[in-house]
Amino acid sequence: MITPAVLPYGDAGLLLEVADTAEVVVLADACRAADLPGVLDVVPAARTVLLVLEPGTELASVRRVVEELEVRAGEGAAAPAGSIEIPVVYDGPDLAEVARLTGLSEADVVAAHTGRPWRVAFGGFAPGFAYLSGGDPRLAVARRDEARTAVPAGSVGLAGEFSGIYPRPSPGGWQLIGRTDSVLWDSDRDPPALLAPGAEVRFTVAGT
Repeated sequence: MITPAVLPYGDAGLLLEVADTAEVVVLADACRAADLPGVLDVVPAARTVLLVLEPGTELASVRRVVEELEVRAGEGAAAPAGSIEIPVVYDGPDLAEVARLTGLSEADVVAAHTGRPWRVAFGGFAPGFAYLSGGDPRLAVARRDEARTAVPAGSVGLAGEFSGIYPRPSPGGWQLIGRTDSVLWDSDRDPPALLAPGAEVRFTVAGT
């Protein structure tokens, strides 16, 4: 059973703290499905879920409902908020290093990255960036010892348990295994972000 620590977040929010990102995904799904009274938004992060409340909502009443939720760790996640396919050219500058770190061949790294769906756990450091979780655990690798000063938009990387796609050129220390032409953030699109929390992401080899 997932038993989050429930903390007040100012006078219009509750912060739910859990053990890891896997519990975050399950708990956020449960909170969305429960249609909690007075909750405007459910905002997941690496180890927390923030419930943003309507002004004037009694924190104690929402807290009681949250504490009564029966959410079990490891149970099937709710239906994804959507499924997005991301074609990738797997020629990243760190592909060989990831293969070395994991003990896999480069082809096996690609197969592992594309072999199961990922879930958007939470948003990240730039508009459109999403931390993707739930992939093959063999791909868990540390960030680079030295960050790059410039990472091209569309770069697909790995860091810790996560995979991610850089939405725009920026510095970064993720291990880069490929690149995609998918546009992660478009201010003229509704919604602008391609990847929303809870969505399923399936990576494919571009051109196949």
